[in-house]
Amino acid sequence: MPHGPRFTPLVASLPASVPFVGPEAQERARGRPFRARIGANENAFGPSPAAIRAMAHAAREVWKYGDPENHDLREALASRHGIAPENVVVGEGIDGLLGYLVRLVVAEGDVVVTSRGAYPTFNYHVTGFGGRLEMVPYRDDREDLEALAEAAERHRPKLVYLANPDNPMGTWHGAEAVARLLEALPEGTLLVLDEAYAEFAPPALFGALTPACDIEDPRLVRLRTFSKAYGMAGARIGYALGARPLIAAFDKVRNHFGVNRIAQAGALAALADAAWLEEVVRRVDEGRARLAAIARENGLAALPSATNFVAIDCGGDGSFARAVLEALAARDIFVRMPFAAPQDRCIRVSVGRPEDMAAFAAALPEALATARAARDGRV
Repeated sequence: MPHGPRFTPLVASLPASVPFVGPEAQERARGRPFRARIGANENAFGPSPAAIRAMAHAAREVWKYGDPENHDLREALASRHGIAPENVVVGEGIDGLLGYLVRLVVAEGDVVVTSRGAYPTFNYHVTGFGGRLEMVPYRDDREDLEALAEAAERHRPKLVYLANPDNPMGTWHGAEAVARLLEALPEGTLLVLDEAYAEFAPPALFGALTPACDIEDPRLVRLRTFSKAYGMAGARIGYALGARPLIAAFDKVRNHFGVNRIAQAGALAALADAAWLEEVVRRVDEGRARLAAIARENGLAALPSATNFVAIDCGGDGSFARAVLEALAARDIFVRMPFAAPQDRCIRVSVGRPEDMAAFAAALPEALATARAARDGRV
């Protein structure tokens, strides 16, 4: 009998896992689609009409490879952020860029610090490259910057990961607090600032979440995406901003043809359509208020959010919140929940279209009643 591939010891030791089970997989298992897809923090309002036109036009030329340098998009992003194109790298969404970043700096056994319950795809990459995760708990449903700094001082990690605004809780820290964290990091530690949801921050916060650092500061890399506010999650395109030596190093490991021609064209057009972005942000702001109202109508509390989703405290523990989630799924409503206690007492609901919000509002009281009956032994 022929032998299979000779996996590395690291790969052979890892369990088969994915960070998320997609709604499509759940629909296949259920045998029917969801009525409201409001669990993956997708932008249900979609991309700019200009981006759709640009992508449709680019589809005619998809026989060509995409520009491996992402030249036009990097130029536009550099202009938007007031930096040089050499400070920008484009990749296959933040997820792809996180994988490249971890590959660049994390060898087997290297320590990385993050928060327990924070974005699991980052952890997936760290584990996949043999890194060792050190996690600190949230405090008051926010990532604990002081605890992250203390863990960094104790472990001298290669990376410290912070999502601001946060996923899965939607909470945030101001620029001054992030700057203090950066100053507290030991020599040689890189702060990975995931800003996937930055465009959704309420007007009073917009522009007040990122520390005012020189782009050439070697201690910081910022990650942005076209998946959220720009409504292009399926296109898989994002970018990183950082010092030139770090950005140049990405060219040593990235897939140079990884960002396809259609995605590049769509992102460039989306970036230029400020009016559509403003409209999406307005709709999301209204949607957050609607989700908070639905929570109140059911005797629940919604956490403040600077993202396109709202964490709703179900008033019990993780088991109760999961029962609510499962009862919603039984009513064809797809939502998710944090996976670490005590944040797992919440469900996480993305802002959707009016019909999505209406379906959620109708299903939540029934789901809560089902979960309470099961908890109280009445079923």
